[in-house]
Amino acid sequence: MSRGPSADGGTDERLPISTKILIGMGDHTLTLSLTAMSVLHVFFLTEYIGLRPALAGTVPLVGRIVDAFTDPLMGRISDLTTWPSGRRRPYFALGALPFVLSFALMWADFGLTSQVGMFVTYTGIYIIYSLCSTVLTVPYVALLPEVTRDYHERNSVNAYRSAAALLGTLVAGVGFRPLAAAFGDGGAGFLGAALVFGVWMLWPWFALYRTIRERPDVHRPSHMTFVAGMRMLASHAAYRRITGFYLCSRVAIDVTGMMLVFYFTYCMRRPGDFEITFLLLLIVAVAALPAWMQLARRLDKRTVFIAGATWWGVLQASLFLATPEWPRALVIGCTLIAALGYGCVDMMPWSMLADVVDEDDLRSGERREGLYAGVFGFLRKLGGATAVWIAGISLDVAGFIPGAEQPEHTLLTIRALTALAPAAALGLGVVLASGYDLGRVRHTEILAELAARDGARHNPPAEP
Repeated sequence: MSRGPSADGGTDERLPISTKILIGMGDHTLTLSLTAMSVLHVFFLTEYIGLRPALAGTVPLVGRIVDAFTDPLMGRISDLTTWPSGRRRPYFALGALPFVLSFALMWADFGLTSQVGMFVTYTGIYIIYSLCSTVLTVPYVALLPEVTRDYHERNSVNAYRSAAALLGTLVAGVGFRPLAAAFGDGGAGFLGAALVFGVWMLWPWFALYRTIRERPDVHRPSHMTFVAGMRMLASHAAYRRITGFYLCSRVAIDVTGMMLVFYFTYCMRRPGDFEITFLLLLIVAVAALPAWMQLARRLDKRTVFIAGATWWGVLQASLFLATPEWPRALVIGCTLIAALGYGCVDMMPWSMLADVVDEDDLRSGERREGLYAGVFGFLRKLGGATAVWIAGISLDVAGFIPGAEQPEHTLLTIRALTALAPAAALGLGVVLASGYDLGRVRHTEILAELAARDGARHNPPAEP
């Protein structure tokens, strides 16, 4: 890592590309599992297990409610960890295997016939999966603001993260169902696919544990209680803003991911187009990331987020008008053009979060990445789970019957959930992002104030 003054007055802390790729692989595995759960698990529970859509959509919601307590608590625990190997890294080695095993169990068919029995079983396993995921996710996200303080380098790190995460979405969205079919489809097939995916998700965490080194200058004792810290976090205006528009973006991402398979299966009557579209969509999103990153070097991150969210939202809404009579290339083309904004919407808030943590350091005198990451991660998962739950309830109320010809009002519901609901969430995100004011100039000032404060702390004035 090179360090020195940057062109805009900040710090220059550049990371090797190999380090950025490895950091990205952590998000790759987390996103792979989250995508499989949000895009296909409700479909799996309804189509293969026989659980009603409303109950299937409630399964992840219950797990995310548990996260309301465990994610912030895990953040606090990692902030207070004082092991020789670091505050964050030890949890990568401890949590990797339980995370993978609990993920695989979510796809097992236990042969249950009772709706209550199925709901209780899969909800219980989902809670275990959520806890195991928390042990990895919160320390991982908390580590990111610590690897570099440079405003632009954080964009670069998060671009690699977003690219790796989108590839995780690609692997899960395009590869999971075909791999399950290769194992025989049904419960056994999905379990086999989950075990294969689990092996792939395991290795990056041990590689991160062995390779990444934490910055010693951010390891400070904490004197603030958990309750006081949560109260101060809630009063942080920039954090409230970023949380709001990121939550909107996650709702858009997760609802789109869940509904596309229903959209192509029942509205377009071309179920095979789901994997093709998903593949091309994510390729386009990854390919667009360098352009968004370059744009972010000239404009504030807020402006770039607003541009990406507006682009995606307007074009996503156009899918509401599509019919089976539309040419296949036109439907897929609309989806791909909309995808140009997808990666931007997912990437920028994470880069902004690192800047918000620096502002908190200036306010509190403590490095509380873990607490910030824990609450941020919980809201990310809660927002997606709530959106999936509402979508499941909506399908149930609309009279959705798995594998059957759907009535017109049910098809209308699927169209609205696929196109209009994500567009509305993105529109709200744009409104919230317009009030975010922690830009490049302010962040440079924050780093200068932190450097002056820390310098005074380590070099007190001599006594007369």
